[in-house]
Amino acid sequence: MVDPLEALIWATGISVILGLLFWPQTGFFWIFRRVRRLTGRVVIEDALKHLFDFEYRDQSVTVESLAGALEMSQNAATDIVMRAESRGLIQSEDGTLRLSPTGRAYALRVIRVHRLWEHYLAEETGVTEKEWHRLAEDREHYFSEMDVDLLAANMGNPAFDPHGDPIPTAAGDIPPQEGHPLTGLEVGSPAMIVHIEDEPEAVYAQLVAEGLQPGTRIEVVESNPERIQFWANGGEHILAPVIASNISVVETRDEKSQPEESYEPLSALSIGESGRVVHISRRTRGLERRRLMDLGILPGTTIEVEMKSPSGDPTAYKIRGSTIALRHNQADQIRIERSLEREE
Repeated sequence: MVDPLEALIWATGISVILGLLFWPQTGFFWIFRRVRRLTGRVVIEDALKHLFDFEYRDQSVTVESLAGALEMSQNAATDIVMRAESRGLIQSEDGTLRLSPTGRAYALRVIRVHRLWEHYLAEETGVTEKEWHRLAEDREHYFSEMDVDLLAANMGNPAFDPHGDPIPTAAGDIPPQEGHPLTGLEVGSPAMIVHIEDEPEAVYAQLVAEGLQPGTRIEVVESNPERIQFWANGGEHILAPVIASNISVVETRDEKSQPEESYEPLSALSIGESGRVVHISRRTRGLERRRLMDLGILPGTTIEVEMKSPSGDPTAYKIRGSTIALRHNQADQIRIERSLEREE
């Protein structure tokens, strides 16, 4: 028979060990991960990416800002800069760091891998939005040019990643970023989101939770130093300006209709009601989108609510003579045009 006291001691010990290993930021696992990233080629490539990102936005980079971006001391950042300079990747003038032509080409290759891999994760897997950036950062340093070109070709050479960032071509060409911050949009002006910044992670997680993404149509109803209030996806959203500044939009003054908001979600129907599928929301990507399409959920298809489980989730729907079960969050992503009469 197991001694309860002994079992408690063992459980406590295991909890302490796991805490020491995996406690956020200070656990040995996270310290080891940071140390690994601060070695050799990986950290130099991260530095080149940082410089390119700032130059792309016409901003200056110093050793201090680089140290902050890479989460290292200024002495460590200085060492990285010196190593990159010795390889002809970075140039320093009056305290400002800039990429050399060779460094810029190198940075674009790393960025190309990162954004192509994010596109792959979004369109070809069931990985959630919050994981795209982290997983792409792990992969961006370990792809050969042949692997990257093959990945791009298999996906049809996409021009943008799922956040709206342009993907550099194999030749190193990259278009300028479109749009301007949401905070600068005038009240009453319809617009479309073209880019969502995926860093810092906490801010991006909030934007994901709001259901915002490139292609979403919005209209600002209030804008002041305290908050930005706007309509999107059929609902009202309120963001602090510091959060809203991570969203870039282009105005669509000639387009007053907002497709995502014009139709109800399938989940709004009651038992016996039916509707015609208009489209599946852009939020549903990759394997999940293909699963719904394989079930016959295609534009023009009529779906009827047959029954609901005692808990209300999932719900059974009749489609093309068959009965399928969908969770509430899945039905939310299917936009329908409600039938005027109930089907008998």
